[in-house]
Amino acid sequence: MSERKELFIGSEWVAPSTGRHIEVISPVTEAPIAQVAAASVADVDCAVAAARRAFDEGPWPRTEPAERIAMIRRLAALYGERRDELAELITAELGAPISFAKRAQVALPWSMMSALTDIAEKHPWQECRPGVYGQDIVLRREPVGVVAAVVPWNMPQFLAVTKIVPALLAGCTVVLKPAPEAPLDALFLAELFEQAGVPPGVVSVVPADRDVSAYLVAHPGVDKVSFTGSTAAGRQVAAACAANLTRVGLELGGKSAAIALDDADPAAVATAVRFSGMGMAGQICNALTRVLVPADLIDDHAEALASTLGAIRIGDPADPRTEMGPLVTERQRLRVRRYIDSGLREGARLVTGGTGLPEGVRRGWYVRPTVFSHVDPSMTIAREEIFGPVIAVIPYRDEDEAVRIANDSEYGLAGAVFTADTEHGLDVAARVRTGTFGVNQGYSMDPAAPFGGVKASGYGRELGHEGLDGYLDTKSISIAPPPVRAV
Repeated sequence: MSERKELFIGSEWVAPSTGRHIEVISPVTEAPIAQVAAASVADVDCAVAAARRAFDEGPWPRTEPAERIAMIRRLAALYGERRDELAELITAELGAPISFAKRAQVALPWSMMSALTDIAEKHPWQECRPGVYGQDIVLRREPVGVVAAVVPWNMPQFLAVTKIVPALLAGCTVVLKPAPEAPLDALFLAELFEQAGVPPGVVSVVPADRDVSAYLVAHPGVDKVSFTGSTAAGRQVAAACAANLTRVGLELGGKSAAIALDDADPAAVATAVRFSGMGMAGQICNALTRVLVPADLIDDHAEALASTLGAIRIGDPADPRTEMGPLVTERQRLRVRRYIDSGLREGARLVTGGTGLPEGVRRGWYVRPTVFSHVDPSMTIAREEIFGPVIAVIPYRDEDEAVRIANDSEYGLAGAVFTADTEHGLDVAARVRTGTFGVNQGYSMDPAAPFGGVKASGYGRELGHEGLDGYLDTKSISIAPPPVRAV
């Protein structure tokens, strides 16, 4: 079992203020694999103070964008050299299949680094515009300040990178708080920041429990909180930030609908549903978990989903042939099982899956991919975010009803429509109230496109120019001509 006794505070490795630690448990063996130091509120105070000094007194916020871009490119080069090692670490701590870890958990954030630096190079850091009353107006985009970045366990590197990198490119300083279930990859990232030459105080990484996380987001020394997590936790974060008037961005839960029109290919829909979330056993916020289909085609779609999801190879995530691993914790597995039981109890038809362990699996927090058919939109499995490999197939009578069902949700993160007519698909996309959407695919996490939700899925955007702007304040300067001195 590995052990990490230090915290990365103020861009340096330091001893924690207490002897508390976080135990990392393998979702496969259910045994401990690592211990890391747990940050206390005193450690958070030190991290925020270091970030505050670096922002208020240090050179980082006042460097040219090109210098900050160069540092992130050094980080990306180091990241690329060690990406296989990082993927293996994520597989061990999260149970993500190694093939998925290499492709999505590591290669995706690595590519994001390069893409985000390209965006920063083209960003309008300063611009001029004529004023209505004749004076010139200069707009400067300046860093917002100290950023607290709080990320969950399901896609830890992607979510950390898409917060930290834009914040640093903007000139902010950052305190990263990873989830206690996934601290190892965050500390690995801290090592890379150290090697890339991050200036003193600019980055801290403080693994901690929920109480310390709550202390961080309510800290008066923080200027912005960027939070990804559940909607329930997001409400608490928003309330804490409101007390200090701290700027906050929230990327929260989802219950995304895939609308299959009557000309959609059931096999193509099933494939898209599979790739939208099954690589992480359904533990993806924008996974397509509600599949809305014409009532007279429901059996065709249910069978296609059962065939596609039932063929997923489940097993040891370290095996390159494995396509789906376990859920991250025993608590998460019990939660998903309760939802499956509720679907059965409320009258949905179980097409495939269920609460039992997959064939050949004797231990680990596994749940089989599960498809329910003839699901009523009022059922629990159709309304609440399960965060597991459970799909609800919901029939509709006509397109208007399909749109109504898709919108009849507290969430609004993502969605998709499937049709042979792309223009028709775009018309449907315009009618569904979400922050992101896909036509004939689940939403693609393109770095050029802003990502975020509406309603209970949160507010604010990450990625694209919009994501960079989230870490910037716009200062407007009006300029009058100098007075003419009397001779």
